[in-house]
Amino acid sequence: MSVRPGQDWAGRGKVRARAIAGGVEIAVEGVTTQARYYKPLVYEFFRKEFPTRPRWGDFEVEIRLEYLGEVPALDLDNLAKALLDATKGHIFFDDSQVARLLCERVSGERDRILLKAVRRDAGDDQP
Repeated sequence: MSVRPGQDWAGRGKVRARAIAGGVEIAVEGVTTQARYYKPLVYEFFRKEFPTRPRWGDFEVEIRLEYLGEVPALDLDNLAKALLDATKGHIFFDDSQVARLLCERVSGERDRILLKAVRRDAGDDQP
């Protein structure tokens, strides 16, 4: 499967992703208090259902934890580390390429995690 910007969401389980200009958007349904749960889940999704080739250059990454009801007892720094480790080798070669990282927890319509990773020089990117 080749990934092209504008394609529909791929994946039918807990993890879905789609290519966007200069990067990738990922949605993970459900929230658990164990950040380590997300690393193998997202890594296996990329390996089996959404193969991509990593890119060089600086990336901007936004992670948004949306929750319904009680605020989850999940440390955002641990969540960010788990997700960056899971996407390493798929979106970028190393998480040291992340030049800007924004993590936030907000009340939403359902429990989910959204991640958007975009190259800073996305205008020069060829899919």
